[in-house]
Amino acid sequence: MIAHQTGQRDIAGQSTQIVLQTYADRIFVLVTQVGKVGNLIQASLPPTTPASVESSDDTGSDSALPQPSPAIQLTPLLGSSPSDHLQTLHSLYVSQIATIVWVNASQNVLDGSRKCVIVGLALRKAENSGTGYELSEGERATFRGVMAMLQEMLEGKLA
Repeated sequence: MIAHQTGQRDIAGQSTQIVLQTYADRIFVLVTQVGKVGNLIQASLPPTTPASVESSDDTGSDSALPQPSPAIQLTPLLGSSPSDHLQTLHSLYVSQIATIVWVNASQNVLDGSRKCVIVGLALRKAENSGTGYELSEGERATFRGVMAMLQEMLEGKLA
Protein backbone atom coordinates (compact mmCIF):
# COMPACT_ATOMS: atom_id res chain seq x y z
CA MET A 1 0.00 0.00 0.00
CA ILE A 2 1.16 3.50 -0.80
CA ALA A 3 2.43 5.47 2.23
CA HIS A 4 0.72 8.73 1.18
CA GLN A 5 -1.61 9.56 -1.66
CA THR A 6 -4.15 12.25 -2.44
CA GLY A 7 -6.84 12.50 -5.08
CA GLN A 8 -9.51 14.99 -6.08
CA ARG A 9 -12.51 14.91 -8.41
CA ASP A 10 -16.03 16.20 -8.72
CA ILE A 11 -18.55 13.73 -7.32
CA ALA A 12 -22.25 14.52 -7.65
CA GLY A 13 -21.38 18.15 -8.36
CA GLN A 14 -19.08 18.58 -5.33
CA SER A 15 -15.29 18.83 -5.33
CA THR A 16 -14.24 15.82 -3.27
CA GLN A 17 -10.77 15.05 -1.93
CA ILE A 18 -9.47 11.78 -0.54
CA VAL A 19 -6.21 11.58 1.38
CA LEU A 20 -4.63 8.21 2.27
CA GLN A 21 -1.85 8.11 4.85
CA THR A 22 -0.30 4.88 6.12
CA TYR A 23 1.26 4.78 9.59
CA ALA A 24 3.04 1.94 11.39
CA ASP A 25 -0.10 0.92 13.30
CA ARG A 26 -3.02 2.53 11.42
CA ILE A 27 -4.23 3.78 8.09
CA PHE A 28 -5.85 7.23 7.86
CA VAL A 29 -8.37 8.00 5.13
CA LEU A 30 -9.78 11.51 4.85
CA VAL A 31 -12.82 12.12 2.64
CA THR A 32 -13.71 15.80 2.47
CA GLN A 33 -15.84 18.14 0.43
CA VAL A 34 -15.32 21.09 2.77
CA GLY A 35 -11.54 21.10 3.31
CA LYS A 36 -11.80 19.90 6.92
CA VAL A 37 -11.27 16.63 8.76
CA GLY A 38 -14.85 16.38 10.08
CA ASN A 39 -15.83 13.34 12.16
CA LEU A 40 -13.10 10.82 12.96
CA ILE A 41 -14.22 7.21 13.29
CA GLN A 42 -11.96 4.19 13.74
CA ALA A 43 -12.82 0.84 12.19
CA SER A 44 -11.24 -2.33 13.52
CA LEU A 45 -11.77 -5.99 12.87
CA PRO A 46 -10.80 -8.92 15.11
CA PRO A 47 -7.78 -10.70 13.57
CA THR A 48 -9.67 -14.00 13.34
CA THR A 49 -12.42 -12.47 11.20
CA PRO A 50 -12.13 -12.50 7.40
CA ALA A 51 -11.62 -9.01 5.89
CA SER A 52 -14.78 -9.31 3.82
CA VAL A 53 -17.68 -11.55 3.04
CA GLU A 54 -18.11 -12.67 -0.55
CA SER A 55 -19.37 -9.88 -2.80
CA SER A 56 -22.97 -10.22 -3.81
CA ASP A 57 -23.74 -9.67 -7.48
CA ASP A 58 -27.43 -8.86 -7.12
CA THR A 59 -26.91 -5.19 -6.21
CA GLY A 60 -26.30 -3.82 -9.69
CA SER A 61 -23.62 -1.15 -9.90
CA ASP A 62 -22.55 -1.64 -6.27
CA SER A 63 -21.57 -5.28 -6.88
CA ALA A 64 -17.91 -4.30 -7.32
CA LEU A 65 -17.78 -3.32 -3.65
CA PRO A 66 -16.69 -5.95 -1.15
CA GLN A 67 -19.32 -6.55 1.51
CA PRO A 68 -18.25 -5.33 4.97
CA SER A 69 -18.00 -7.91 7.71
CA PRO A 70 -20.67 -7.75 10.42
CA ALA A 71 -17.80 -7.99 12.95
CA ILE A 72 -16.42 -4.52 12.14
CA GLN A 73 -16.17 -2.43 15.28
CA LEU A 74 -16.66 1.33 14.81
CA THR A 75 -15.33 3.70 17.46
CA PRO A 76 -16.08 7.43 17.24
CA LEU A 77 -12.89 9.36 18.02
CA LEU A 78 -13.78 12.99 17.35
CA GLY A 79 -16.98 14.78 16.44
CA SER A 80 -20.46 13.41 16.06
CA SER A 81 -23.23 13.30 13.51
CA PRO A 82 -26.05 15.82 13.95
CA SER A 83 -28.78 13.24 13.23
CA ASP A 84 -29.45 9.52 13.38
CA HIS A 85 -29.65 9.46 9.59
CA LEU A 86 -26.16 10.96 9.20
CA GLN A 87 -24.77 8.69 11.92
CA THR A 88 -26.01 5.68 9.96
CA LEU A 89 -24.62 7.13 6.73
CA HIS A 90 -21.22 7.80 8.32
CA SER A 91 -21.12 4.25 9.71
CA LEU A 92 -21.85 2.93 6.22
CA TYR A 93 -19.04 5.04 4.74
CA VAL A 94 -16.50 4.00 7.39
CA SER A 95 -17.39 0.28 7.18
CA GLN A 96 -17.13 0.26 3.39
CA ILE A 97 -13.93 2.36 3.25
CA ALA A 98 -12.24 0.12 5.84
CA THR A 99 -13.32 -3.01 3.97
CA ILE A 100 -11.94 -1.70 0.68
CA VAL A 101 -8.62 -0.83 2.39
CA TRP A 102 -8.38 -4.24 4.09
CA VAL A 103 -9.24 -6.18 0.93
CA ASN A 104 -6.67 -4.17 -1.05
CA ALA A 105 -4.03 -4.68 1.66
CA SER A 106 -4.67 -8.43 1.79
CA GLN A 107 -4.10 -8.64 -1.96
CA ASN A 108 -0.84 -6.67 -1.81
CA VAL A 109 0.75 -7.64 1.51
CA LEU A 110 2.09 -11.11 2.22
CA ASP A 111 1.97 -10.87 6.02
CA GLY A 112 -1.81 -10.46 6.05
CA SER A 113 -1.76 -7.88 8.86
CA ARG A 114 -4.84 -5.72 9.22
CA LYS A 115 -4.33 -2.27 10.62
CA CYS A 116 -7.11 -0.20 12.14
CA VAL A 117 -8.51 2.30 9.67
CA ILE A 118 -9.32 5.81 10.87
CA VAL A 119 -11.69 7.67 8.58
CA GLY A 120 -12.25 11.41 8.61
CA LEU A 121 -15.55 12.36 6.96
CA ALA A 122 -16.52 15.91 6.06
CA LEU A 123 -19.22 15.80 3.39
CA ARG A 124 -21.59 18.54 2.32
CA LYS A 125 -25.19 17.87 3.26
CA ALA A 126 -27.16 16.57 0.30
CA GLU A 127 -29.95 18.89 -0.85
CA ASN A 128 -32.53 16.12 -0.57
CA SER A 129 -31.10 13.94 2.15
CA GLY A 130 -32.83 10.71 2.98
CA THR A 131 -34.69 10.03 6.17
CA GLY A 132 -34.27 7.24 8.66
CA TYR A 133 -32.30 4.48 6.98
CA GLU A 134 -33.25 5.48 3.42
CA LEU A 135 -30.65 7.23 1.27
CA SER A 136 -31.49 9.90 -1.28
CA GLU A 137 -30.27 9.53 -4.86
CA GLY A 138 -27.70 12.28 -4.19
CA GLU A 139 -26.35 10.40 -1.15
CA ARG A 140 -26.18 7.19 -3.17
CA ALA A 141 -24.33 8.92 -6.04
CA THR A 142 -21.83 10.47 -3.62
CA PHE A 143 -21.29 7.14 -1.85
CA ARG A 144 -20.68 5.27 -5.12
CA GLY A 145 -18.38 8.03 -6.39
CA VAL A 146 -16.28 8.09 -3.21
CA MET A 147 -15.90 4.30 -3.16
CA ALA A 148 -14.95 4.18 -6.86
CA MET A 149 -12.39 6.94 -6.33
CA LEU A 150 -10.88 5.16 -3.30
CA GLN A 151 -10.62 1.88 -5.21
CA GLU A 152 -8.92 3.64 -8.13
CA MET A 153 -6.45 5.28 -5.75
CA LEU A 154 -5.59 1.98 -4.07
CA GLU A 155 -5.17 0.27 -7.44
CA GLY A 156 -2.92 3.08 -8.68
CA LYS A 157 -5.34 4.12 -11.44
CA LEU A 158 -5.95 7.65 -10.14
CA ALA A 159 -3.14 10.10 -10.78
